[in-house]
This record gives sequence, C-alpha cells and structure tokens, in this order.
Amino acid sequence: MTMIEPELSSSVGTATRPTVLMCRPDHFTVRYRINPWMHPQLPTDTGLAVRQWEQLYRTYLDLGYQVHLIDPAPGLPDMVYAANGGFTMDGIAYGARFQYPQRAPEGPLYLEWLAAHGFRPHQAVEVNEGEGDFLPVGDVILAGTGFRSSLASHDELRAVFGREVLSLRLVDPRFYHLDTAVAVLQPAGGPGAIAYLPQAFDEASRTVLAERFPEAIHVGVEDAGVLGLNSFSDGHNVVIAAAAKDFERQLRDRGYVPHPVDLSELLLGGGGVKCCTLELRK
Repeated sequence: MTMIEPELSSSVGTATRPTVLMCRPDHFTVRYRINPWMHPQLPTDTGLAVRQWEQLYRTYLDLGYQVHLIDPAPGLPDMVYAANGGFTMDGIAYGARFQYPQRAPEGPLYLEWLAAHGFRPHQAVEVNEGEGDFLPVGDVILAGTGFRSSLASHDELRAVFGREVLSLRLVDPRFYHLDTAVAVLQPAGGPGAIAYLPQAFDEASRTVLAERFPEAIHVGVEDAGVLGLNSFSDGHNVVIAAAAKDFERQLRDRGYVPHPVDLSELLLGGGGVKCCTLELRK
C-alpha cells in the first residue's frame, strides 16, 4: 500500500488536485461473465493490462494528483476496478456490497483499507457497487440502479451522508454502472457539469437529467460504446478513453483539456478510466 507524492503539473491550472485510490491489475483476466463486455473464451493479456494501467497511473501523477495504491489480491481479477470498491465523502467510507459472488470479497478489502487510512467506515446493508453507481456532482449525488446497485441503497446513501440523492435508472446492459453512462466534469461542490448518453436511461431519468443539467454534453453511442464516458475529471483536465474521438472534440469545444489513455485490454472486463479510479474525499 503506497502513496506517491506528485509534483504539480503546469497543465493543471486552476483545477483541483484529487486524491484517488487505484489497484494494479497484476491478476487481471476474464474468467467469468457478469457483464456484456466479458467473454471468458477470448484470451487476455495481463502484461498489456498492467502497461496500459501504468499509463493511466502516470497520467494522474503528471496532472498533480495524489495516488494511493491498494494491494491486488490473487483470485480477484476485477479488483483493478477500484471505483466499485466503495464510496467516500465527508470523511465517511460507504462500503460496497457486490451483486455477484465473484466480486464479493473485494468489498471488505476496500473498506478495511479505507478505515486504515482515516475514513469512518460504514458497512452497507444494501447491494451497491460504490462509485460505479454513485457520482457526486454539484451538491447532489447521482445514483444509478437497474443492473447492479439496488434502489434501496440510494435510501441508505441518503441516511449515511445526509445529502440529496438523485436516482437514475439504467436500461441498457452495456452501460450497467452509472459511471459508464455519465461523466462528471466538475468536482463535488462545483457548478455541476456532466456529459451523458441519453439512451442509457429510462424516460423518467432522461427527463430529470435534462431538467437538472440543461447544458450537459450529450455523447453519442459510438463514443459511449468504448466507455468514453467512463472518464475522470478534475474540473479542467479530463482523462478519457483514447478511442472516444468525438467526445474528445466536444470537451475541447467546452474548454476542457482531454488526456486520452488507451485501456483497451481492461475494456475486455467491462472497465475504463473511471472504473480504475476511486476518488478519496475527506
């Protein structure tokens, strides 16, 4: 378990300096199928996954982020997707409780790490997959349901954090976590800018998003289909999938600075930039 203290990059400008938790994909492979992206019959290259992950890791350091690492555990190939390991805000860590048994051991490992690093742990009662489905934007927490996190977990989230939680229902199995269909472009407490794929949501959720975020970027299916929305922003710099070319253009048009990263090997497990990134908020 390591923390790297980075130097501040001149490209950051007025951006925030997030603190994030990551996990090296030393044990990455696709052994089972719990989302449409996973095909166990196809080969995976663990070494390539590690090299691509290291590019993301180095990008964060170059942007001035503080990066912590949790030790990967043998037998848990999806532990690299750190965002699913919990949700942190106000110094509290809300633990993940995974829907599928293959990932269940990850929740306690992440919650133990967070408790050891100064967060007040809250063991979840309801099924939830952490920051994969919970995204703070402005003064509200966007919360996804439909495939992984239960609607009841949204009530638990409200009780734990005392904040407004906006429930959104996902309807396309390719976008099974909220962070595959929504990109938060401004950090919590900011003006609340997002990008999203409208088709990933039911009609009621699309209406809510349109009302709450009238200036949001609408991303096309092609870019969302390479998990382009599974990105990480500090409010100025946005780290995105290298294949999401039109989203990159849209970000530049809005004044953001995109940083494309190729995580094509980790995409075979159904994850991208944001999936590999758990933000630590105290």
